[in-house]
Amino acid sequence: MNKQHNISYNWRITTTTLVVVMLLLFVSCKDKNDNIVAFKYDPEVVPTLITESFTTLISDSGVTQYKLVADKWMVFDKAKEPFQFFPSGLYFERFTPDFEIEATVVADTAWYYTEKELWKLKSNVHVENMQGEEFESEELFWDGKNGRVYSDKYIEIKRGDTRIKGYGFESDETMTNYRIFRPHDGLLPFKDENTTDSIAVDTTDNNELGTRHPVPPSSSVLSNSIQIMNN
Repeated sequence: MNKQHNISYNWRITTTTLVVVMLLLFVSCKDKNDNIVAFKYDPEVVPTLITESFTTLISDSGVTQYKLVADKWMVFDKAKEPFQFFPSGLYFERFTPDFEIEATVVADTAWYYTEKELWKLKSNVHVENMQGEEFESEELFWDGKNGRVYSDKYIEIKRGDTRIKGYGFESDETMTNYRIFRPHDGLLPFKDENTTDSIAVDTTDNNELGTRHPVPPSSSVLSNSIQIMNN
């Protein structure tokens, strides 16, 4: 009889202990859930990837063709219009098959819109082509799909002693076949001969500034680089 009483008593103690432990666990879990703050993820402002001090060499068909350098690279591939952001500047080089630099691009800030294959270069944009011509503007767009570089902002082109200034610009991707829509003023090398009212500079063998030439289709310098880099 005493043995049965002890078993019943011990069982009641065990049951009571289990109930108390379960209540404590429930209260503890409830307190933890109350402290959880719901995180609202906005893919338009929160990047999915951030890389610091980024440098890469990009190859095409086994040949190194490009070099891309940035202090910070931010990827927003979940945004409605996926893009990549370079808030601290961008430096880009394009190489010849002999690994000589044939073109450079520098900008304080840059955006690359993945689906459009469009670069937006902003603030202190500086481009130098293989002929040594320098292009400076506060804003420049590089359309990889259509093989076109353009801007509606002020631009200055330097070629030796020649300076051409104006508003509105269009070029092919090599930056050797271009025109300024509204020439403003400029500095041409002095020659002891009659001058004309027009401003014209040969950029290739026969091209003249102010004469529009069809933009030839070509592979994108910057857009192809990002596509290769992401693969």
